[in-house]
Amino acid sequence: MRQRRPIRRVLPGFGLTMGFTLAYTSLLVLLPLAGLFLATARMSWSEFARKALLDPRVLAAYRLSFGTALAAASLNALFGFVVAWVLVRYRFPGRRLMDALVDLPFALPTAVSGIALTTLYASTGWIGRWLEPLGIRVSYTPLGIVLALTLIGLPFVVRTVQPALADLEVELEEAAASLGASRLATFRRVILPSVLPAVLTGFTLAFARAIGEFGSVYFIAGNLPMKTEIAPLLVVIKLEQFDFLGAAAIGVVMLVASFLLLLTINGLQAWSRRH
Repeated sequence: MRQRRPIRRVLPGFGLTMGFTLAYTSLLVLLPLAGLFLATARMSWSEFARKALLDPRVLAAYRLSFGTALAAASLNALFGFVVAWVLVRYRFPGRRLMDALVDLPFALPTAVSGIALTTLYASTGWIGRWLEPLGIRVSYTPLGIVLALTLIGLPFVVRTVQPALADLEVELEEAAASLGASRLATFRRVILPSVLPAVLTGFTLAFARAIGEFGSVYFIAGNLPMKTEIAPLLVVIKLEQFDFLGAAAIGVVMLVASFLLLLTINGLQAWSRRH
């Protein structure tokens, strides 16, 4: 009976790599998050609720942060798919330049993007001066926050959907068309089921990125309490006021809410893969 030759792997065995993975993630992720929870453990429940759950200013910041993040991620899921489709399916002059510009928000400091957006969309800016007579205000409004979050979240959707579209065979669409399917039916029954997991993944990444965004939003929001003040900015304000427990309490609420939302989205993504 022939003996099976051991499989040689480039990386060491499971035990060593798993141990390194657990140590690495614990030092960089688990320990800082655990420290955040331990900081709030010194507070009583009534004090925690007063600082992080019942304060009207804090609740307004939660609504603004999660609402604008959800709106920006939804816009990116739609238009990011369109951008990825154009880059994958068509060849045109300037395509490589457009493909490179998609990654620009990754490299651009968020403060720079916030200043640029404020300069463009302020009431005296190049674009804002034309929108102001129409009654459309962008800077210092929630609309400006959505615009900033859409800018920084677009690459996450495009780069996630691009490989899925590249792997989708054009012959499947041609076969559907030859069988009499309309363009809408082809998109709904052939294209969308194949790329939906990638779109949901891009949506999740863009949503998670938008929740914690600070730099680009800080300049265009105006930071008006109860109106355009986001939760990350409120954390910074609490720290500047030496209210460390209040900042930690807000951070814990945002962390738990973000985790639950991302867990729900990942569950929907797993369901879409199975069905």
